[in-house]
Amino acid sequence: MKVFLTGGSGYIGRATISALVKHGHTVQALARSEYSAEAVRSVGATPVRGGLGDLGVLNAAAADAEAVIHLAQAETGEEDLAAATAMQDGIGSGAYVHTGGTWVYGDTNGVVDETAPENPPALVAWRKPVEDAVLARAAQGGRPVLVQPGLLYGGENRLIDIFYTQPGKEAGAIPYIGDGSAHWALVHIDDIAELYVAALKARPGAVYVGVGGVNPTAKDVSLAVAESVGLEGKVVSITLERAQQQMGPIADAFALDQQLTPARAEAELGWKPKFTDPLGVIARGE
Repeated sequence: MKVFLTGGSGYIGRATISALVKHGHTVQALARSEYSAEAVRSVGATPVRGGLGDLGVLNAAAADAEAVIHLAQAETGEEDLAAATAMQDGIGSGAYVHTGGTWVYGDTNGVVDETAPENPPALVAWRKPVEDAVLARAAQGGRPVLVQPGLLYGGENRLIDIFYTQPGKEAGAIPYIGDGSAHWALVHIDDIAELYVAALKARPGAVYVGVGGVNPTAKDVSLAVAESVGLEGKVVSITLERAQQQMGPIADAFALDQQLTPARAEAELGWKPKFTDPLGVIARGE
């Protein structure tokens, strides 16, 4: 299958291109710079020069493909919806896979699935109207699918590095928020890449959370991160207010208590996470 992909030079994008190529798909990937073009070439994709705001480029590339995977992070909901609309118009009845995230569910109060009510922190509150518009195309003959990754780890993980590892190395301990009892819905980068490939065959309008099924506490994750950077056992509690000062609005997302199950994707797509020891992987820095 010929697949057009946005966000190909990013963390998830490169892994997803590699997975698509492994499964025999041909990939074209949006690239707004020569650096991005070289990054997507290095994992087997052909670059299409342009940015997320180049709606004509997006429309034409989607029209030339059999499926689209939208991974690029937009600056605003308006930008994301405009890009999604251009690509959905182009792909027509071909598969269109849109990226969301599990943070939209807020605190889950136990283990939940895709039917849980949404209660997003301000950081991601813009996602719902975009996702509703994307999924509504199913009633018009489109094939939209929504993938909602959990908190990613593995490989060149930048999120945990930026907000936990680097400040922790400077302070001599890895922080966690509050008492550290909040659960995190983690997923390995290689597993989420396989879910995007599997989602190409999903039913129109389907929504899948992309999680590994293991939801460790924030404190346990901090202990694993500490081990990975040579600060074994050196963790420290910080208040949410301090985390907000250090990290900005994303601190509210890190403070969420989330437990989610991948059961729907397993049952409907045959996708099963292979990485079931996230703390071990993080502790080894893999």
